[in-house]
Amino acid sequence: MSVKKIIIAGVASGVGKTTVSGAIIYSLKKKGFSVQPFKIGPDYIDVSYHSLISGRQCRNLDIWMMRTSGVLDSFGESCVDADIAVIEGVMGLFDGVSGKDDFGSTAHVARLLDAPIILVIDAAKSARSVAALAFGFTHFNELLKFKGIILNNVAGQRHAAFIKEAFSTKIKIPIIGMIIRNKEITMEERHLGLIPASESDETNKRAMIRSAKYVAEYINVDKLVAASDQPSNTARLHKSAGRSPGNAKIAVALDESFNFYYADNFDALRKQEIDLVFFSPIHDRGLPKDISGVMLGGGFPEVLAERLTRNKSMKNSILKAAEGGVPIYAECGGLMYLTRSITSPYRRSDNKMGEDNSNMKTHSMVGLFEADTVMDQKLTLNYTEAKCNASFFSRIGNIHGHEFHYSKIRNLASDVRFAYALRKGEGIDNNKDGLVVENCLASYMHIHFADPRLARRLAESFVKYSRM
Repeated sequence: MSVKKIIIAGVASGVGKTTVSGAIIYSLKKKGFSVQPFKIGPDYIDVSYHSLISGRQCRNLDIWMMRTSGVLDSFGESCVDADIAVIEGVMGLFDGVSGKDDFGSTAHVARLLDAPIILVIDAAKSARSVAALAFGFTHFNELLKFKGIILNNVAGQRHAAFIKEAFSTKIKIPIIGMIIRNKEITMEERHLGLIPASESDETNKRAMIRSAKYVAEYINVDKLVAASDQPSNTARLHKSAGRSPGNAKIAVALDESFNFYYADNFDALRKQEIDLVFFSPIHDRGLPKDISGVMLGGGFPEVLAERLTRNKSMKNSILKAAEGGVPIYAECGGLMYLTRSITSPYRRSDNKMGEDNSNMKTHSMVGLFEADTVMDQKLTLNYTEAKCNASFFSRIGNIHGHEFHYSKIRNLASDVRFAYALRKGEGIDNNKDGLVVENCLASYMHIHFADPRLARRLAESFVKYSRM
């Protein structure tokens, strides 16, 4: 199997990579291409937008969590029957796990996939200096294949002319897009970035499509297709995930509050013969019947905390299941939901967190863990590395993941048990993560099941309960 591919990279975060990538996906689809989108890095939100525009499930490519083999496997399997892969980068092109090299960066993935690069530059507040920036990026690593440059936030034709003059004598890579600034196409954001497409109302979704259509008018997509090069073979033989532990049905929380999941993780569990049944902690009155486990992913429980706290029957259903020994696996937002309460100055009216802590409101949650969640203004953002001491992933000593949240877990019980000892990352408390009680594990750390042992161990926990 082979596929054309292109990476949309930026000189920094916030230059418009997601908007430009969405516009390119939109244009290619309108031209009749089957477009497989990808997002480099651990991000969940941009993925939701690319999935909506393309009509195909966007996948993450994260070398830290998935390792090289996992990235290649996911890319190869996802591109089956696609014409072209559009891959949005993460942060700046060379920004990776550390400052000493570009491990885990967009540049790293570009080399791994042998993929050509389109570089996005925010041209606001500069003219000739844009050429200097482009020159530095395109000469920093001679192994990368730069095929085009897209300039965002161009003030007008006069500004565009200045930039073209500067490029004409210094930069040999063609400009394939100059996007004229338009304040009306900005997307609504909150404290963790854009609002996930699954949570957006129809007005916001229409704004997203309108933005893609507007930006697409300023990009020469035919040149981009030509720049995608002759496709190279990216197929890999599928590796067996190991012997399946058996069949079990688990309930997966999926609604406006809980929607941060990697599609590859669902696929990995299905390969272990786990049947996934989706439910809503907001809208449903209780867990589905005859289940052998529960998954509570990340998301924004603080945003809809009032509705979550009002659904007492669901909270009681989850608490009763946990006390009955049902295995529960939760990440970040799921962890917050399982504590006694969430306290936040979050303002639903404008999708912002307030800065006045005197206006904090507390909402009761499930109460499985003797601890409380408090939102604050400090972002915790790290890749993580952990050794697990809990039964879910016991004897796996090198679990790679990430953490991304604005909350803290407070008022922990004195006899609290932690699942993870972190070599990298902050976790819940003093480099420890993953609260354990009954047959439940809930952590700030998000993990990817590219390591087949993770899905297999989780599946074994569910199947063991189903046979009791």
